[in-house]
Amino acid sequence: MGHGVRELVLELNGRTWALDPARSYTLGRDPQGDLVLEDARVSWRHATIGWDGRSWVIEDHGSTNGTYAEGRRIHRMELGPGSAVHVGNANDGPRINLSGPVGTPAARPAAQASYPSQESYEQQYDYQPQPLQQHESHPPYESHQQHGIPQPYAPQQSSPSYERSPQQPGTGPVPAERGPTTFHRLSLGRVMRIGRALENELVVADLQVSRHHAEFTATPDGRFQIRDLGSHNGTYVNGRPIAASATAVIGPGDIVGVGHSTFRIVGERLEEFIDTGEITFSARHLTVTVDGGRQILRDVSFGVPEKSLVGVIGPSGSGKSTLLKALTGYRPADEGDVLYDSRSLYKQFAELRRRIGLVPQDDILHKELTVRKALRYAAELRFPGDTGQDEREARIGEVLRELKLDAHQGKKISSLSGGQRKRVSVALELLTKPSLLFLDEPTSGLDPGMDRDVMQLLRSLADDGRTVLVVTHSVAELQLCDRVLVMAPGGAVAYFGPPDEALTFFGYTTWADVFSAFENYRDYDWSGRWRGSQHYQLYAADIDAVADAARTVPPPPARRVRPPKPQSWGSQLRTLIRRYVSVIASDRGFLALMLILPAVLGVVSAVVPAAYGLTAPDDGKDEFNSDAGTILLILAIGMCFSGAANSVRELIKERVIYERERATGLSRSAYLLSKVIVLGAITALQGVVLCAIGLLPRELPAEGLLLPPAVELGVVIIALGLTSMMAGLVISSLVRTAEKTMPLLVMFAIVQIVFTGVLFKVYATPGLEQLSWLMPSRWAVAGTGATLDLGRLMPPWDRDRPGDLDPLWEHTAGQWGINLTVLLLLGAVCGVAVARLLRRHEPEVMRS
Repeated sequence: MGHGVRELVLELNGRTWALDPARSYTLGRDPQGDLVLEDARVSWRHATIGWDGRSWVIEDHGSTNGTYAEGRRIHRMELGPGSAVHVGNANDGPRINLSGPVGTPAARPAAQASYPSQESYEQQYDYQPQPLQQHESHPPYESHQQHGIPQPYAPQQSSPSYERSPQQPGTGPVPAERGPTTFHRLSLGRVMRIGRALENELVVADLQVSRHHAEFTATPDGRFQIRDLGSHNGTYVNGRPIAASATAVIGPGDIVGVGHSTFRIVGERLEEFIDTGEITFSARHLTVTVDGGRQILRDVSFGVPEKSLVGVIGPSGSGKSTLLKALTGYRPADEGDVLYDSRSLYKQFAELRRRIGLVPQDDILHKELTVRKALRYAAELRFPGDTGQDEREARIGEVLRELKLDAHQGKKISSLSGGQRKRVSVALELLTKPSLLFLDEPTSGLDPGMDRDVMQLLRSLADDGRTVLVVTHSVAELQLCDRVLVMAPGGAVAYFGPPDEALTFFGYTTWADVFSAFENYRDYDWSGRWRGSQHYQLYAADIDAVADAARTVPPPPARRVRPPKPQSWGSQLRTLIRRYVSVIASDRGFLALMLILPAVLGVVSAVVPAAYGLTAPDDGKDEFNSDAGTILLILAIGMCFSGAANSVRELIKERVIYERERATGLSRSAYLLSKVIVLGAITALQGVVLCAIGLLPRELPAEGLLLPPAVELGVVIIALGLTSMMAGLVISSLVRTAEKTMPLLVMFAIVQIVFTGVLFKVYATPGLEQLSWLMPSRWAVAGTGATLDLGRLMPPWDRDRPGDLDPLWEHTAGQWGINLTVLLLLGAVCGVAVARLLRRHEPEVMRS
């Protein structure tokens, strides 16, 4: 052991460990931890034991039931021979015994972070207790600003399950330099390969890491290189991805990111820092300005300590949604910065995005699937392509057990209660072990009991080693939070601090009174009142002090990074197709409608009386077959409606899912193509059914232009269905709500009827003819008309000019091919339009 390092032997449950000062040891229920305790009173990640450079210490991670020495709860304590610690309970919790050589310093409690005492607080702020004034929704007065400050917050143990260790007020924006989790020696010329596989020199047990991810090399000239080995999630230098299989030179000040681990060169040593969730998070002067110069988020700053639960509340129009987008990088602020453990989220979003989980207000899983199947598809899309099925299944099982969803894993998500569905959405985000978890209105629409269950779940997630920030309208369970951020109208901070002190700070007895005051006094300077208070000095002043020295505007190039994708394009496409087929197959109502709709439309066309079918009269009595155009019109419009109806809701109903998956590396083109392939197959099948019912009973010409007449007609009708399907996707990508799709679908079908060229003369009409070229039905009827020679089969529009024929109906193979080609080209144009429109619903940092 190195100089000054004391040997320490740990005994737990009849086993002993000789602790290595070069690393730290995690203790808890997590099967991946170093010291695993199967005891319900022990948190998932309960505590850590490690050498801090001077002594051995045990640090509690804000566990639910605590860590105890000599009968009292501790947060951090030095260890030595003879020390004894109880975990989970002061009397009968699992006991840790320490032993070692004689002469090791006796254990003593370390200085614990705590809130200031009442006496020191009163001396510092000249505080004089004031009686709480009862009143209605009056505006705040200066006396409230200066004298209405409550007793400093000390966490109260409302129930044994949610006791929390106190944190130092204002800590969190810039954490102290953490010691490395472990370190490795770099020898000259030696290649150190990093990856998940056991044959690597440096094994990283992280499913975000490829089996053979990257390698470090110490060159003869004293420099160091990092080379990506074609990893799926990428290798990052100072937050920026390096090209696959490329090499980058790194120096002492550079940070290399691989999965949840970061590496730093210190002399001839490679230090590794593993992100286990103990991170700080802060916002610095966030300001968002929209068109016209109106600020919807104004100079927002706050800092979140490690393993905290923070509630964000405020009235409508206070910028909560805008703040959430700014904090997650979905829509970076125009001014200011967001720091993830002192690293700029905006500048290093490509790397840090996988350490952040986001649960939107709407469910981010397909409700038609079972819980496990939905998580299985999500794991395939988020984990590297070389992750084995057994590895993915093991992680899914861990998350289901952690969230107590294992009993519901075989149920459809649609059959679960609102609270259980929200747990499933959280489970999806926990698959990749995020350190920072955001939730947008998770309790919206839930009854009070489910509201409490969800908030207690978030409390336990924070206690187990994550930072959780929840935007909510519910104030019933705010006491479970460590901090509450109150947003005022106009997007400014009105309060940030412990929830127990918030109402007294505002001078009201209920949150309803506070929100009424916000509404009645919208022009009041709520932010100025906050910044002039002692609460601001306690909980936020240090954040602004550090941030004022470097107010930043995120540079546009940093936002436009295109991160690597965890899966190859082809692998994503296959997974998306399988998932989409599973979703459709699980919806029996949709399957039945897809079969019934073309059948009904085919029958409608079949009931049209036509003595001569789709051929010219042969009895010499009639010169024309006027019913042929009517039959083709019904078939074309029926196929138009079926194709568009298949797709018109598909993008809008999955918009929230797409937004979230796109932020985690989903390929836009793979997503769109999966829709086109599956819906295209369904539409083609519908076209076959429609043509079989509507055409086969009819008399057809003896020969076609290139193929049998029935085949030529069917090919054009199916092509019309595919193009209409693409038009439906355009509509689905344009609208903001699913309710708007039906009126647009009806309008689309009616417009197609008008421009078929069957109801009235379209050709040779300036303006009208050119407009008809944009309509799929015009080219589809023209294609079928070319096969049937419809220009001579139907009566002419002007009987005095029988030779005046629609040029698109010319009975030639070339014209039939042109009509079909233009029809498919319109569908391709719609596809390009959909791809461009999808960009509007993506995180701004993901737009190329």
